[in-house]
Formats: sequence, structure tokens, C-alpha cells
Amino acid sequence: MRVQSAPKKPTNLSLDQGLLREARSFGVNLSQAAEAGVRQAVQEAKAAAWKRENAKALESSNEWVDQHGLPLEKFRPF
Repeated sequence: MRVQSAPKKPTNLSLDQGLLREARSFGVNLSQAAEAGVRQAVQEAKAAAWKRENAKALESSNEWVDQHGLPLEKFRPF
């Protein structure tokens, strides 16, 4: 999935020397690879934050289903 280009800001990174050497030997674009990794880390952090923020609601919903079953269960074909 290609994300629309946004303005870039030069950033200094510290990377494992061996990994950096190997990435360069394969022609890996370090800026693109770093941005993809940071994007993935942000998505994971957002998902974890959402789960923490909504834990009580999810627990409450699960308890209701445990006690009453699924609301439309009789219409499930499986």
C-alpha cells in the first residue's frame, strides 16, 4: 500500500553496523525502509493503545455475550 507522499524531515538514526552494511549491499533504500518500519511501529502502538482504552467496554461486551449468547445467534447458518 503506497501512502501519499508528505513533506520529509531529515533525521539522524543509529543503526547496527552489520545491518547497515548488508542493507547497502542489497541496495535497500534506508529512508524508505526506516519509514516503513516506523509506520508499522506506530500502527502497532495505536492498536495497543486502542485495546487499553477500550478494555472495559470489550470486557463488558464479552460478559454480556457469555451470559446471554449472541443477539442474532438463531439466524447463524453455521
